[in-house]
Amino acid sequence: MIKKVLSKDVEEIYALTKSCAKHLIENNIFQWNEHYPSLEVLKKDIEFQQLYKLEIDNTIAGIVVLTEIEDVEYKNVKWLTENNNNLYIHRLAVHPNFQGKGYAKQLMDFAENFAKENSYNSVRLDTFSQNLKNLKFYKNRNYKQLESIYFPKQSKFPFYCFELVLNA
Repeated sequence: MIKKVLSKDVEEIYALTKSCAKHLIENNIFQWNEHYPSLEVLKKDIEFQQLYKLEIDNTIAGIVVLTEIEDVEYKNVKWLTENNNNLYIHRLAVHPNFQGKGYAKQLMDFAENFAKENSYNSVRLDTFSQNLKNLKFYKNRNYKQLESIYFPKQSKFPFYCFELVLNA
């Protein structure tokens, strides 16, 4: 079951992101770290009612942010669709104890269905260039890889932007 995160969930969500960051670093993927995602970022996601959770047996197994807010880092990206009525996905994460069970796919199916039901033109996101699993995951879902952006506090390596056009 996927539903909006409540403020009471913030500590469990933060712990999930820290576990994911640790797991990524252990696998030499320096995508998340002590700076990102921060507790403040997660609290803002909850305040804006844009953070969703996937619960398995009363445990938060995964999260995803669905937002209409375009990050400043995206301003110069040449997207495939006009810059209006787009859904952005951020902070898709599945706790390491729940990985490999198709939960990321469930969260993305939820996000894409949400976008279709709400008549968005496209779904946009970015993922770390060194995370080969993620790159394959999004390409297999028919996302088109676009240009690179940088998050200096996260990595010296780029993040690739992706877009899935819904209303061509």
